[in-house]
Amino acid sequence: MPPPPEPELREPLLIGDEHDPDEPPLPVPGSDEASVVTRRRLGPMFWIALGWLALVVALAVLAPVLPIADPNETLDGPRAGGFSTHNLLGTDDGGRDLLARTIWGSRVSLLVGFTSVAFALLVGGTIGLYAGFYRGWLEKAMIATFDIALAFPAVVLALLLITFLGRELQWILLVLGILAVAPVGRLARANTLVFSQREFVVAARALGARSNRLIWQEIFPNVIVPMTGLALLGMALAIVAEGSLAFLGLSVEGATTTWGKMIVAGSSGTALRENPLTAFVPITAMFLTVLALNFIGDRLRAHFEVRESAL
Repeated sequence: MPPPPEPELREPLLIGDEHDPDEPPLPVPGSDEASVVTRRRLGPMFWIALGWLALVVALAVLAPVLPIADPNETLDGPRAGGFSTHNLLGTDDGGRDLLARTIWGSRVSLLVGFTSVAFALLVGGTIGLYAGFYRGWLEKAMIATFDIALAFPAVVLALLLITFLGRELQWILLVLGILAVAPVGRLARANTLVFSQREFVVAARALGARSNRLIWQEIFPNVIVPMTGLALLGMALAIVAEGSLAFLGLSVEGATTTWGKMIVAGSSGTALRENPLTAFVPITAMFLTVLALNFIGDRLRAHFEVRESAL
């Protein structure tokens, strides 16, 4: 009888070597295979959130040409009505179509979020870039100014500015943009401090590159990546801030429809008890949009994060 075969001996894995030699090799960082694996890490929820956000933006942009009712028109039929074939989401206590009002309200809410963040990136991002690059008195002045701004409660500062400037849409956009300047500027400065000492910046400076070229062609493309996640989070906060101002009676004046004003109108008096859809429809739209912005921002920040160990 032949002897049993000897067991196959394997070399022990070294410390830190977590890859089994019998398994397929891991993808090389930077290769096409590694890029595919990285893209898959975004997950299906990321694409669902992105799809919802794209749908909301498309409806807001196309609202004037969509076959929907006038958001301020009183329709024929019962007021505070529920779901129907003519009014898919029902009507409010004024007989106005909730679907049309939600779509038109998204225009102002998205405009508030986008404009305030764009203003904060333009002003705060620029100040943070130059303060982190030049350091010295400019950095000290920026830190002191931003610390003072962050010391004020955001709601109190917004009340003060809107009361002084007025409730027109342009002033509300400006106020929310001013509130976002300090956190954006601090993040831009912190990332500039890191990248301004990197090898490619030192090499470009040694080759005679001017300061503006170093800031905008070498540092800015790397700083804008982590700021993308903060920008999306800022959009979500601005949308919620507009709703908070509506509860305080300081949202956009006039007949302009916003999600915040719809929620306030639907939750006042007996409207919430008699027809909860009046409040729940804009609440659901705002909740899903803010959730999508937060989730997309978190996933993008993790996706584009540059780790020193991977360099």
